[in-house]
Amino acid sequence: MTTSIVEELVLRTAEKHGVPGPVAQEMLTGSRRCLHLVPFQDLTPAQQEEARPAARTGGLPSLPDGVDWPEGREPLVLTVDCAALPCGVLDIELPPDGSLLFFIDIEYEPESSVVLHVPAGTRTTERPATYELDGEPEQTTVYRPDVLYPVPGLTVAPDWRDAAATRAFLDGDADRDDTLDDFEDAVRKAAAGGASHGVSVQLGGFSSPWQSAPDEGDLVLLAQIHGQSIDLNVYTQTLVVGTREDIAGRRYHALEFEQQV
Repeated sequence: MTTSIVEELVLRTAEKHGVPGPVAQEMLTGSRRCLHLVPFQDLTPAQQEEARPAARTGGLPSLPDGVDWPEGREPLVLTVDCAALPCGVLDIELPPDGSLLFFIDIEYEPESSVVLHVPAGTRTTERPATYELDGEPEQTTVYRPDVLYPVPGLTVAPDWRDAAATRAFLDGDADRDDTLDDFEDAVRKAAAGGASHGVSVQLGGFSSPWQSAPDEGDLVLLAQIHGQSIDLNVYTQTLVVGTREDIAGRRYHALEFEQQV
């Protein structure tokens, strides 16, 4: 979605919900585009006809020679094919090609999570899950692989309703909070083209945390991973944040990982 298309979508949706134009403009000012990564069945029939996979949950990692599982043996939860992501959607800089591998313990508070970039064309070998610890055989958790497809989306800052026109709109009627709730939901649904993305992986944009937002100050969201998008029995949310400079510079060792339950 281009900026003009996003603006048209928001203004059209605002008109349908009785939201004044200045309020819609304040939402736009406080918005950031994102990418939702969803399974095939969550796409609309029209989206399914043109779907191109861009990521995979779980499975075993394919790593370059000399690179093994991270030291903490965190499971591989997500592999993103950077070249398959739609261009010009995100306002953070990801590698143009290769794969981003996310090793995160989504069932417990992550302690030494790792994001790795494997450049395109690099010779890789699939690593086994079994290993030896103190002479005893052990196995890293391996989640069921599932192919994910990219869907552009729109997120809004949690404080966007503090802007002047929106505050004035809310002061005029106690029911207008509900009006803006419905407006936000409709904008998100329209931006995603109708695809279901309530329990998904999100790249970029603002987080939608269950507790306090970690993407504040200089920190922006790289990824938000719902546990149930990896395993239906895992009820967590993991948020991966970093500075724009570190993300663009591929200094993934500087990322911060927060789990919410």
